[in-house]
Amino acid sequence: MTPLSILDLSPVVQGSSVRQSFANSVALAQAGERLGYRRIWLAEHHGMPGIASAATSVLIGHIAGATSTIRVGAGGIMLPNHAPLLIAEQFGTLDALYPGRIDLGLGRAPGSDQKVSQAIRRDLHAASERFPQDVQEVMAYFRGEGPVLAVPGGGANVDVWVLGSSLFGASLAAHLGLPYAFASHFAPQALSQAIEVYRSYFKPSTYLDKPYLMLGYNVIATDTDEEAAVLATSQQQAFVNLVTGQPGRLPPPIPGYRESLPAELQAHLARTLSCSAVGSVETVARQMRAFVSETGADELMVTGMIFDHAARLRSYEIAAQAAGL
Repeated sequence: MTPLSILDLSPVVQGSSVRQSFANSVALAQAGERLGYRRIWLAEHHGMPGIASAATSVLIGHIAGATSTIRVGAGGIMLPNHAPLLIAEQFGTLDALYPGRIDLGLGRAPGSDQKVSQAIRRDLHAASERFPQDVQEVMAYFRGEGPVLAVPGGGANVDVWVLGSSLFGASLAAHLGLPYAFASHFAPQALSQAIEVYRSYFKPSTYLDKPYLMLGYNVIATDTDEEAAVLATSQQQAFVNLVTGQPGRLPPPIPGYRESLPAELQAHLARTLSCSAVGSVETVARQMRAFVSETGADELMVTGMIFDHAARLRSYEIAAQAAGL
């Protein structure tokens, strides 16, 4: 049985609020805990009207405080936006509050556009170039070996992951002997090559003795394939709005939406969302098994942008059933 985890962007849907999004994220985490999901991760994005998880470490603490056993973490913290010491302190604090339950996924992308990058007041190009050194600095703080003492942070039991959607992250995770999470749920183009690089060049470390690969995977599930296809149009609209420069709150589903798009946008969605299972429990189970068999994933991180919160919870319930949790 392949373990399942949850990736939550704390989506803000049309007609709702950020406060409600946070309440929904808590309810999702609690449901995931009951259903047997291993972890729930929040992702750092900035300047996105439909994504409320910008202050990621704050939201992680809120969700960890409302749950008991499920691991809670960042998928991820975009390290070029931050000083490594501050991340070590934030996640050291989380570990002190919720010991043995905190994950720290570190990514190299800024999670924003150029205007937001300027507002963050970071030279993101230079910071991205320092990403390997910054990852190692964060880990050094946790070991109590940083250039200064991280309090909290020194001695923290935080699981560090490298995130990526290219060969760069795969190579870095392999070199450092860290678990690797690939963003196949929205950037699957380099998936096969990244898996090969990570597994081929992995060096055992004090953190991990063999490769451990988690893959992002979209699941939108309900009682019938036809209903699931309609629910999936909210996520499709969100991706099209983003690529056409009109990001907004998550819209309600529109039957027939995908078929109404120009051919080039239909092709874009087919590429972007190729790592997906959409349908009934039988369809989702079959597609998930095929994906795991093809990739050899050690764990799947399931995500699905669904407009109705009850339908979203039901989708994760069906995904757990399909995976045999």
